[in-house]
Amino acid sequence: MTNIATSFEQDSLTYYKQVLRQKFVQLENKFDPHCSVYGLLKERSDFIDDVLTCCWHNFLGEHSAQHSLIAVGGYGRRELFPYSDIDIVVLLHSSDTSAYQDALADFLTFLWDVGLKPGQSARTIEECLAVAITDQTIMTSLLEMRLITGNQALFEQLKHEIAPSKIWPSDQFFAAKMKEQQQRYAKAHDTAYNLEPNIKEGPGGLRDMQVIAWVFKRHYNSSTLRELIEYGFLPEAEYAELIAARDVLWRIRYALHLLTHRGEDRLIFDYQRELARQFGFSCEGCYNEDVEQFMQFYFKTVQGLERLNEMLLQLFNERFVCGENGCQPIPVSDKFVAISGYLEAIDEQVFNHYPPALLEVFLILQQKPALKGLRATTIRLIRKSLHLIDAEFRQSKTVTNLFMTILRQPDGITTQLKRMNRYGILSAYLPSFANIVARMQYDLFHIYTVDMHTLFVIRNLRRFSLDAHRDELPFCNSIFLLISKPELLYLAALFHDIAKGRNGDHSTIGEEIARDFCLQHDLSAHDTRLISWLVRHHLLMSMTAQRKDIGDADIIHEFAQVVGSIEYLNHLYLLTVADIRATNPELWNSWKDALLRELYNATHSALRKGLKNPLALSERLLENKKEVEDELLKAGIAKPVFEELWQYVSDDYFLRYTTDEVVWHITAITSANAEDFPLVLVRPQTQRGSAEIFVYMKNQEAVFSLCTATLDQLGLTILDARIMTTSDNHVLNSFQVLEQSGEPILDLCRENHICIALRQNLKQGKVKRQKNLHKLSRQAKHFPIPTSVKFQIDPLNKYTVIELITTDHAGLLSKIGKAFIRQNISLHSAKITTIGSRVEDMFYVTDQQFQPITDTDKQNQIAQEIMTALTVDEH
Repeated sequence: MTNIATSFEQDSLTYYKQVLRQKFVQLENKFDPHCSVYGLLKERSDFIDDVLTCCWHNFLGEHSAQHSLIAVGGYGRRELFPYSDIDIVVLLHSSDTSAYQDALADFLTFLWDVGLKPGQSARTIEECLAVAITDQTIMTSLLEMRLITGNQALFEQLKHEIAPSKIWPSDQFFAAKMKEQQQRYAKAHDTAYNLEPNIKEGPGGLRDMQVIAWVFKRHYNSSTLRELIEYGFLPEAEYAELIAARDVLWRIRYALHLLTHRGEDRLIFDYQRELARQFGFSCEGCYNEDVEQFMQFYFKTVQGLERLNEMLLQLFNERFVCGENGCQPIPVSDKFVAISGYLEAIDEQVFNHYPPALLEVFLILQQKPALKGLRATTIRLIRKSLHLIDAEFRQSKTVTNLFMTILRQPDGITTQLKRMNRYGILSAYLPSFANIVARMQYDLFHIYTVDMHTLFVIRNLRRFSLDAHRDELPFCNSIFLLISKPELLYLAALFHDIAKGRNGDHSTIGEEIARDFCLQHDLSAHDTRLISWLVRHHLLMSMTAQRKDIGDADIIHEFAQVVGSIEYLNHLYLLTVADIRATNPELWNSWKDALLRELYNATHSALRKGLKNPLALSERLLENKKEVEDELLKAGIAKPVFEELWQYVSDDYFLRYTTDEVVWHITAITSANAEDFPLVLVRPQTQRGSAEIFVYMKNQEAVFSLCTATLDQLGLTILDARIMTTSDNHVLNSFQVLEQSGEPILDLCRENHICIALRQNLKQGKVKRQKNLHKLSRQAKHFPIPTSVKFQIDPLNKYTVIELITTDHAGLLSKIGKAFIRQNISLHSAKITTIGSRVEDMFYVTDQQFQPITDTDKQNQIAQEIMTALTVDEH
């Protein structure tokens, strides 16, 4: 390079920094997200070559010709991204470095000083071989080495010494790369469809492309991927697809580096919107559509690359095992044979002659578990034959029977549905499914694309049926044994989100799609009703458990009336648990588990007794009081003592709290001395898997606000709040809480700290300003939820229900409590639901005379008060 100084003066550091900065700005200005970056990557690599060459000769002087300066890794491939490491190996001609050690150190220091951040090592050939033999990652980096400058003969000698005939023969190298890929996939939950994917390391990412190149190069000593065509691994069209996918990922990675000013390979929420804009997916006035379209574009790219990776690595393995002449086919059926453990069509006309074989092939894989999958050539043939899946194909009774048979098999359902999705069969057979393939939902609680979430729901349902997974959720396993036709559950799961992304309620649209499918597949009227009902109501159980007071028998009765039968309840419960666990593994906790089981058991009991004869209110009250009385007497508390307290509490108290809760409360209150008040108690583990915090004290306006502000400040997640006022003006407040991690409170010191902090703040009537432990995740700021306040009257006309949807933030419940005080509202209970950054809270309130608030003007006034309160930053 003629424009780089070849002699070093005192200001050479400043000069080189300036040259590098100017070149990098020039390259950045050349970048266009819509054009290939191949030329930019090569230009950057060549420029760095020239810089290193000049530095090498200036620092090493007469020693520069003795050693080799070698580029490895991405730099060795001439794929140098804006903030990628400059990976180099200084290949030494001998281990005696005394004559040039200082010069070499100065050379490497200078590279750091000018900002190149080299990843370097200095080794002899013997040392390179020693580490490469024991570490395949070192061997991989040497596989891509390229001489920048220096001793050509020494470089060629190293190339000779790392040949497959000497170390890491191609079959061993292949096995090591396969193991590495399996581990890499496992870190990403074996799916490319995580909503914050790593475009380099994730399934279907650039690393998959590199694995193909490394394995191919090791075996065939190839110099370019185009040789895949010459060796018969890829037709021209698939090679073009491979290169196009690489080009897309290269462009995204290049843009990501420039956007973040570092070697960032994670496509996290912080950058997705800006990248969507750069790549032309901007959508004025569209809520998140720009990001969702951009990410669907990305996911479809990696889906194709993942499929090509699977096919090519399978073919490589076959060549290594069977040699160039291939393995002998073993007959499997009249249409398929097995080659090297993979199912292969007997000829290219199989699907043309008998289109139902496009589904039959997956049934064979289920019925013959010894088969490892489909052979790459058959995958390719399936992709070519997708056009055969037309309206006539879908109406064929042979085909519909095949599809139902696949769902009724004892094994392999999830595995084959995943394959059918990957190869395009599901989208072709169920056109509505195509709409959700690679479709992301831009929020914090759906961490997978809709199609992968759907398949994970089915996987979870399958796990409920297996003894091997019984320990995970034994209750689900027990209920699954009561399901006579598991395929109905799988179909409900397949359709429950199939209408996501369409205009309208996805549950009602999905119900229609499911019903049409059932009619087409000749399911009975009973089975059709069940599947359609499950799709329509798949959110009902989670919403009821998390947003309503399931301790209220009337809520249970209302829910049971919608469910209607124990059969429907069993199906809905299993679908609900599987759905929540497939949305985001972090959403499932002991609280949700216990809530849903409690709702299931209460509803099961109500349905068994008969909906027309619910237990009378007075009968339930007497029954509950008798249970409490018996337990208190057993605990040694005299009847006059607790009856004196009972005269001040309403009958509602015995209906809304369980027996063990009432016994705990009354035992503590009757045992307390005057100096113990305000009384604050913690039960670290309740039947619902959460901790319960109980407060008993003289009533004052801000009790709820003080309690919630303190608990929030302590970093606790409030799940449920029940507020009662006695006739002698005391409050009985209880809060169900978990740590922010979703775990119950497990430490005695933590319990004591909570009690002390809460009691002190209640005594003082204020919460000290201090660091708030309530923290939202990094992603939360990217999901502002518009605030809405809605009013409902509960079925029994006892309360007004205020539904609040907003963005979670520190002190939120405290602000709501103060708003209620200003509006003279009595709060009786609250159901707190926070999913990611989205708050969906329900407050059960009355006026000061304990009457529902029905006046529209008053409701509007309350709504405005809440909206105003949430905009005030009290910290």
